[in-house]
Amino acid sequence: MSPEATERADGSSRSGPLAGRTAIVTGAGRGIGAAITVKLDADGARVALVARTREQLEATASTLHNDPVVIVADLATREGPPAAVAEAAEAFGGRIDVLVNNAAIGLRKPALDYTHDEIDLVLDANVRSALLATMSTLPYMVDAQSGSIISITSVSGLRGTPRRTVYAASKAALDGMTRALAMEYGPIGIRANAVAPGVVHTEMWRDFLATPGATETVLGVIPTRRLTEPDEIADVVAFLASDAARSITGETIAADGGMRSTLNLYPTV
Repeated sequence: MSPEATERADGSSRSGPLAGRTAIVTGAGRGIGAAITVKLDADGARVALVARTREQLEATASTLHNDPVVIVADLATREGPPAAVAEAAEAFGGRIDVLVNNAAIGLRKPALDYTHDEIDLVLDANVRSALLATMSTLPYMVDAQSGSIISITSVSGLRGTPRRTVYAASKAALDGMTRALAMEYGPIGIRANAVAPGVVHTEMWRDFLATPGATETVLGVIPTRRLTEPDEIADVVAFLASDAARSITGETIAADGGMRSTLNLYPTV
């Protein structure tokens, strides 16, 4: 058996750069989260899929090969993330190698129009959920003296985008969390990184891009002149989860077709 293959309980084997490892992906039912789940599974990991909608999770899980674990949880609550991590850890026999903080919601509106409830909604779903999932996962990684924590942030957090003030704040918070974790836990073998997408071809952008002129404006911001596909984000996440990225920590990698560098030229996006 090759170094990248491990024996499973049923006698079959998993192979790939993540063979024998376990991973939790939040917001795994659709879009970027589903693509990340598929990629980690293809690279040999056993994945726990976490989100609120069982039907979406089961649809994604049905395409996987390495005994996936479906966990239904509301990650915007205080109880949701710790319970989901505990359930995944039990299924994995007490080992968690990779955590992907992907679950998020976004609101697009002028800054002065946000209500207090909307601010709480975004920050609870995007920031507190990732903090609680991370804090619940860290003890397992500390025990193993290894692990990779990857948070999906946004070009909005790196550069700021109009009408996304609260969303941008939430994603910038995760970039800060990533750097702090890298400094604190790097000495014992735990890495923390973030991936910042730009405009990804998902349902999150569908309604906005359907408005007249929106697609042309958005593509004008992106040097590659195309939207990023979910599986392209998944490729970066899988790389960061693997030993190929063993010297990379504390980084936010923009996977946005170059949008980070040109966004200021198009302030109406």
